[in-house]
Amino acid sequence: MRSFAELVREAESAPVEGWDFSWLDGRATEQRPSWGYQRLLGQRLAGVDAALDLETGGGEVLAGARATFPPLMVATESWPPNLAKAAGLLRPRGVHVVAQGESPPLPFAEAVFDLVTSRHPVAPWWDEISRVLRPGGTYFAQHVGPASAFELVEYFLGPLDRRTHRLRHPHHDRAAAEAAGLRVVDQRHERLRMEFFDVGAVIYFLRKVVWMVPGFTVETYRDRLRELHDQITERGPFVAHASRVLVEARKPA
Repeated sequence: MRSFAELVREAESAPVEGWDFSWLDGRATEQRPSWGYQRLLGQRLAGVDAALDLETGGGEVLAGARATFPPLMVATESWPPNLAKAAGLLRPRGVHVVAQGESPPLPFAEAVFDLVTSRHPVAPWWDEISRVLRPGGTYFAQHVGPASAFELVEYFLGPLDRRTHRLRHPHHDRAAAEAAGLRVVDQRHERLRMEFFDVGAVIYFLRKVVWMVPGFTVETYRDRLRELHDQITERGPFVAHASRVLVEARKPA
């Protein structure tokens, strides 16, 4: 077994830009949703002339969805390290990569896109999504659902209240989409097993997915991390459950 200090040093020095989790191969697992978002995304991109991928991260999901993109393909990202990575990956393939602000509006005219997509947006801007969609256009996304990986979150933050557990509930998405003038035509929710096989995997995950434990640093949580290292060493992997929601909504023609 590798020491706590070795695992911490390695995880703290690992780069976390982009949305590629291959650093965790062999160190953590996450069950995938049954629907296969990237495959379905590729199918939908094949049938449109203009598409927008919001919060594309490093562009990895979009890049793997299609060999060729629609004539107008745009991706947005707000975090500068991800924006640079997405530009390097997607622009050579004809994708326009645009910096997105932290708050609305989107930097596009009304009714430009046949398809708007997003994988794990922080908070969908439903009014803006509806505004930039053409009549008859579709929003197709995979959202993070309620209480995702809360076993891990609560290990560090302590028990969260009932209201926090219900944030991101599919009912809220449906209501917000409909309030923005969209009709939800498909919505599915699954909880999926996650396993962390060493404390370095936990550190890397929380450095990358920064909203899980806001302000996370090894120094702040060193005692809890050491306890977690001992727990994994003695009892096996730390188990949590991801929450994923597939959403498809249409703008009336």
